Amino acid sequence: MRIGVYICHCGLNIAHTINVVSLQEKVNDLEDATVVRDIQFMCSDSGQESIIKDIKENELDRVLVAACSPHLHEPTFKRVLTKAGLNPFLLEMVNIREQCSWVHQEEPQMATQKAFDLIRMGIARLKLLDPLEIEKVEVTKDVLVIGGGVAGIEAALTLADSGYHVYMVEKEPTIGGKMALLNEVFPTNDCSICVLAPKMTDVQNHPNIDLITMAEVSEVTGSVGNFHVTVKQKPRYVDEDKCKGCVEECGGVCPVEVSNPFDFGLGKAKAINMPIPQAVPQVVYIDSKYCVGCGLCKQACPADAIDYEQKEETLEFTVGAIVLATGYKLFDASRKPEYGYGIYPDVITNMELERLLNAAGPTRGRVLVPSTGDVPHKVAFIQCVGSRDEKVDNPYCSRVCCMSSMKNAQLLKERYPDMDITIHYIDIRASGEMYEEYYIRTQSMGINFTRGRVAEILPEDSGRLSLRYEDTLAGEIHEDPYDMVILATGMETVSDADQISRVLNLTTRSDRFFSIAHPKMRPVDSHVKGIYIAGCASGPKEIQVSIAQGSAAASKVMQLLSKGELESDPLSAHVNPDACIGCSICADVCQFNKISMIDHKAVVDELSCMGCGACSASCPSDAISMRNSTDEQIFSQIRAATEVKSQFPLIIAFLCNWCSYKCADLAGTSRVQYPSNIRTIKVMCAGRVDPAFVLEAFEQGADGVLVAGCRLGECHYIFANYNAKHRMEALQEVLKDIGIDPERLKVEWLSAAEGEKFANTIEDMVEYLEKIGPIGSELLEEPQ
Repeated sequence: MRIGVYICHCGLNIAHTINVVSLQEKVNDLEDATVVRDIQFMCSDSGQESIIKDIKENELDRVLVAACSPHLHEPTFKRVLTKAGLNPFLLEMVNIREQCSWVHQEEPQMATQKAFDLIRMGIARLKLLDPLEIEKVEVTKDVLVIGGGVAGIEAALTLADSGYHVYMVEKEPTIGGKMALLNEVFPTNDCSICVLAPKMTDVQNHPNIDLITMAEVSEVTGSVGNFHVTVKQKPRYVDEDKCKGCVEECGGVCPVEVSNPFDFGLGKAKAINMPIPQAVPQVVYIDSKYCVGCGLCKQACPADAIDYEQKEETLEFTVGAIVLATGYKLFDASRKPEYGYGIYPDVITNMELERLLNAAGPTRGRVLVPSTGDVPHKVAFIQCVGSRDEKVDNPYCSRVCCMSSMKNAQLLKERYPDMDITIHYIDIRASGEMYEEYYIRTQSMGINFTRGRVAEILPEDSGRLSLRYEDTLAGEIHEDPYDMVILATGMETVSDADQISRVLNLTTRSDRFFSIAHPKMRPVDSHVKGIYIAGCASGPKEIQVSIAQGSAAASKVMQLLSKGELESDPLSAHVNPDACIGCSICADVCQFNKISMIDHKAVVDELSCMGCGACSASCPSDAISMRNSTDEQIFSQIRAATEVKSQFPLIIAFLCNWCSYKCADLAGTSRVQYPSNIRTIKVMCAGRVDPAFVLEAFEQGADGVLVAGCRLGECHYIFANYNAKHRMEALQEVLKDIGIDPERLKVEWLSAAEGEKFANTIEDMVEYLEKIGPIGSELLEEPQ
């Protein structure tokens, strides 16, 4: 085997602490180190060309670069190997800058020794690397958008305008979502339907969009690039091609009148009706729950569009990617009985007020007290009903309620200047310049703001409502009468979120909204490749943010599918069927459901496998291996690290690729100093750490082992670090039984920003291990 080893000076970033000349001499003596060079700047053009030249002239078959963090320049050197005609996966990068020279500036001799040990570990792994190949798989460029609200509409139109064919599935009879029911939208007080209706019509008329209403996705199989989708479409009992939308004809003769769900019960609708005047598609539907089958609508329809024989249809198609934009539902205010919603008719919600203010609403824009039919003189808004409330299990802020109440208060004040309006709030959330101006404008209109949560609403003998509340700014308890009370109800996840989670294999957060891959860096990515989340499906947000996320999700889809093919990740899990015993533990552990059992053998969907390695660590028969992160490679690194015990205590650290390794990098970038006793092995996830790795480290003479991963609940692979947590806790009990102090195994959960905490962890471990002595020196009780 012919290995080229390249040690970077990085100016003085490395060479100031590490004795590069001495390090090069030591590496020269290692077996298989055919070429060993030190270069001022390895990433420079001249440095890269030097590697290419050596590969060709010296027939090198593997390359090790000892330089900065692989997170910075590993792609650079992979391209170098490819350019030289060498498989890019035959590269090993050793971090002797962020995790060596920068953090051990006070002990240059030990930093040099550590750099040498890291290179020996890298060479040991490098010898076992395989030349992996990236396979390409053809994908369909069709896209599924689930949900026809403003986020889904924006995503669908962006994709369709870019030449992608889109299936939009909406469970209601019309698209438009909650925005189509609003009167005006803050902070500009534009007419909501005026700005949305043209986009709704564009969806229906776009040649690249198939609009499927009154439908739900019942099953999704396959993986990124080729999702097979099954949709169940309920019967409308009206032929969409024939219906002309003249609801007066059929609705006028229908004898059944029910509460209109699109007016939230304030208005009435017939069993055959148009959801809203601006509905898309502009087609009536029959509500089968209330239709009595009298046949009058069929007789009255001039277009012969009524079809009582329609049945539920099953539609099937294949898409390359999915955008989930299912929106939200409003908090049920009756869950706060102290406010009397559903008991006192003059207590309504903000959305009900939206419908009263709307010219197409049940009262054609007139706001009247339900119990008297008069215009209210005194109105109260109560904020945070169903938000920021642990009692109803909604501790989060719904973000839009403050602004929505201010908007509706402004509209009431403009229509009825003499109206006395008070907003009872906990804290006003009006972030941003335009929102702050909006808040100031609301105050300037004479609208009152009282800080403090309303305790309860009680009826007075006069028929008015009495609000009992504390003014927390004045420190006073008040009871004031009002004609009408508006409850600013918060947002909750959709009712069928659990079903959607099962169908799409998504996870939900503690607030029950759908989880995204990363709240800052990947705000529209889900944990499943090829599925993106936009709008309020991932949590409460304003209309403009939902629109932005719809565009962002569409952009992600285009980036994914633009080439018409996908590259498989060669670092996925792979099953040896001869070793598999069919226990299905791996399938249970996999958070992404990418392992299935076929003929009692585990089979991995390698195209969409996320490569975390949790399955491999859990396999009792070692039948699952991770390409380029095999057990043998990790064992070789452990043995190389402990082959020459250059200092005491020696700590082997398994750091996850996403957070704890980057956290260690940050410690170096920040020049946080800590002891040089640690030898790092990078794994994709803490869930990849097999207990056998820890036991091997102790058997080979390591004095301590650190397993560090992302903070619990923030794992890149959903809950894979919980697997690691349970596994390591069980291992600590085993260590105790075999006579090893369980405190020698340290488990830590770190964010990528906690560099100082990482350094402190190493210092604490060194201090403890120095106190108890080398491995094997414990004086534990005999196992029971």
